[in-house]
Amino acid sequence: MPGVNYFKPAGIPLRFLEEVRLTLEEAEAIRLKDIEDLDQVACSERMNISRPTFQRILDSARKKIAEALLNGKAIRIEGGNFEMTPLIYMCENGHQWEVPLEKATTEPVQVCPICGTSATRTLQMNMINWGRHRHGWCNR
Repeated sequence: MPGVNYFKPAGIPLRFLEEVRLTLEEAEAIRLKDIEDLDQVACSERMNISRPTFQRILDSARKKIAEALLNGKAIRIEGGNFEMTPLIYMCENGHQWEVPLEKATTEPVQVCPICGTSATRTLQMNMINWGRHRHGWCNR
């Protein structure tokens, strides 16, 4: 997830600006292609989407960014088709459990829910699954 999700031209009050909405998958496509400098096949594999779909997302992102830069619009990064996987924790006694990202960010894990020990660690960092999922397109 980007650390900053809003950009605007300097010196212009927000109330006077139009916005361009860049989805999270468009931002990720830009990051993979233009910052990590991966080829389209690698980018599409990382996002778990087809190469033509990746190209459409990348084209859309670049068009929106160009529109904002050249026409003095703000850019808001939000929404899109993705799913956040839960965090997986383990305690020193070997117990493992999952915590939804929403809960982990509001209620940090303090103790193992099985044995009560406070010696816990994260096994799996949160990942983003892009694209179509078993219940159709999702935006969770």
